[in-house]
Amino acid sequence: MSNKKVECVLTGTVVSSTRDKTITVLIERKVRHPIYKKYIKRSTKVHAHDDKNECICGDLVRVVEAKPFSKTKHWALLEVVERLVSVD
Repeated sequence: MSNKKVECVLTGTVVSSTRDKTITVLIERKVRHPIYKKYIKRSTKVHAHDDKNECICGDLVRVVEAKPFSKTKHWALLEVVERLVSVD
């Protein structure tokens, strides 16, 4: 038996970063409808721990499941995949 720990890693977009050391990540997935066989978009919002406050709204990030930080926050920021480029 191998004692590998299975980590749940999700990719999503930051929709809120106003709180200190916390970001809200919107995760979208496509699910096939059981009767009509068409694909439907489903989304989930998770709160993730951002220790350095490095994310802004619109960033594409990868989060990993972690120990509970608070009542609703049990995900941690793993990496920033793509930064939002603002055009001025």
